[in-house]
Amino acid sequence: MSTFNRIHLVVLDSVGIGAAPDSDKFFNAGVPDTTSDTLGHISEVAGLNVPNMAKIGLGNIPRETPLKTVPAESQPSGYVTKLQEVSLGKDTMTGHWEIMGLNITEPFDTFFDGFPEEILTQIEEFSGRKIIREANKPYSGTQVIADFGGRQMKTGELIVYTSADPVLQIAAHEDVIPLDELYKICEFARSITLERPSLLGRIIARPYVGEPGNFTRTANRHDYALSPFAPTVLNKLADAGVPTYGVGKINDIFNGSGVTNDMGHNKSNNHGVDTLLKTMQLPEFTKGLSFTNLVDFDAMYGHRRDTEGYRDCLEEFDSRLPEIIANMKEDDLLLVTADHGNDPTYAGTDHTREFIPLLAYSPSFKETGVLPQGHFADISATIAENFGVATAMIGESFLDKLV
Repeated sequence: MSTFNRIHLVVLDSVGIGAAPDSDKFFNAGVPDTTSDTLGHISEVAGLNVPNMAKIGLGNIPRETPLKTVPAESQPSGYVTKLQEVSLGKDTMTGHWEIMGLNITEPFDTFFDGFPEEILTQIEEFSGRKIIREANKPYSGTQVIADFGGRQMKTGELIVYTSADPVLQIAAHEDVIPLDELYKICEFARSITLERPSLLGRIIARPYVGEPGNFTRTANRHDYALSPFAPTVLNKLADAGVPTYGVGKINDIFNGSGVTNDMGHNKSNNHGVDTLLKTMQLPEFTKGLSFTNLVDFDAMYGHRRDTEGYRDCLEEFDSRLPEIIANMKEDDLLLVTADHGNDPTYAGTDHTREFIPLLAYSPSFKETGVLPQGHFADISATIAENFGVATAMIGESFLDKLV
């Protein structure tokens, strides 16, 4: 059994690999997720050329239908499998929390048709400001201010919108609605969304500046998140003095809990890879976990049902994989996975309930192959065993199979 000094966990947000066994209980625009297949359909419809992930063994992951343009390797360089979600959700927080060992039996609430009037009127009564109803739906954060920022500058109305995740976001021009006021409104929104049927993972203040046609979001974003309801493997590591480095949304997803070093938000996937590389190169990072989320697959292409864009994004990441591998030490382990699906060829605009791929690579591997199919939390159980800490609620380690 190998013991690795450093583990680098990279989540390719929404890169699923085929409908999960319970996908009939999850829906997109009324259509069950039963035939969703993010990687399979991208490969089939748009063609997918990812030689570096293929070399590790992406095409070797057992499927009923092989990935059309990702061949199986006769001698892959790593171990691969697919993992099933146990928790009752298909959102980012649920996926990441389960990867870190939690079983989420009380799912967060998502609002694909926008927030109910009850929530909007409470925010209006508290703030003394009206809410622009047309913005009350899943929206791109840059698009929503492009569409309604000019109106907000004239009327002072609030821009309240959501996404596929359990979040309520309030965009406000800093010259129209001062930051202190925006933050107070968000704190109130947090206080009324702590239990079902409106249990939200995060409230996000989204300030921006500029003029119509040229709005820019500022660095004064503030998240009002929920911490995980029980200790995750991140907490177990931090408590044992094992450093954890969060790249991208990781710190937000866990509300800072168990993240000892927040490396900041990503401006793009490429920027996130750059930050991961800088993290790997830190002289003090000799032992511990780096945990990276790359969100562009999901935010830019999955929800927008842009199959070609999603393909290009996967190929872009694949082209950076050799740089990540080049910065690995002999006793490093790289784990590449996902947190849910988001099939860009599917009905609706929501995530899809899918298996996630798992690619494992280390320069120290003597053997390679296919691991038994498992569950999301097996990742954290493996990390926990490697660093000699307890697992969280669920998960079975596969560390002994990485030889």
